[in-house]
Amino acid sequence: MACKKSTVPFSGTKEQEAALKAAIAELKDTPGALMPIMQKAQEIYGYLPIEVQTMISDEMGVPLEKVYGVSTFYAQFALQPKGKYKISVCLGTACYVKGSGNIFSKLEEILGITNGECTPDGKFSLDSCRCVGACGLAPVMMINDEVYGRLVPDDIPGILAKYN
Repeated sequence: MACKKSTVPFSGTKEQEAALKAAIAELKDTPGALMPIMQKAQEIYGYLPIEVQTMISDEMGVPLEKVYGVSTFYAQFALQPKGKYKISVCLGTACYVKGSGNIFSKLEEILGITNGECTPDGKFSLDSCRCVGACGLAPVMMINDEVYGRLVPDDIPGILAKYN
């Protein structure tokens, strides 16, 4: 699987790097430390870009392929940054039947990004999900913790405008 190029350049700080190196130094001799270190790295950076995976690989003496393999296998790890406003569109059965695919397509068109990506300005990220537990409001999307239901594609520009 090819690594998708992020639309947002990596902008880690020296403080973040120091925090990651401290976490690695503390945990690296513990058996099974790779996952906890990767979780800590994601807490520090918000996601695991190749630059962070490379730091983990170098500091732990673990092949980069192994770090990348773990980061792509487990859904808890994000390889792309998340936006200030995290948009999640439910593509579960109830929502999909009611048109959430069209909602998702409208968001892709307006934002110029697709599933798992972030706008170049870091404002919005777009993800699909399976169910948010609001099937009675189908189709549903969330922006951060705000739920929007009974949507039609024409609702999307007005909703996004609230976040500009």
